[in-house]
Amino acid sequence: MKAIIDRSECIGCGLCTEACPEVFRMGDDDLAEVYAEVDDSLKSSAVEAQDSCPVSAISLEE
Repeated sequence: MKAIIDRSECIGCGLCTEACPEVFRMGDDDLAEVYAEVDDSLKSSAVEAQDSCPVSAISLEE
């Protein structure tokens, strides 16, 4: 599974990094970025990160 962040929508709240720090981190510009693939063990936390995003900037693709 692949996570994608629409950085033009991201507001830098950091909720995704709290929900799934193995996949998401805050970049130097204080916006979230994806730095790892979502493996099977991380699917539920990646979905939690997607659901917690207040601006729906995260999408997940198989």
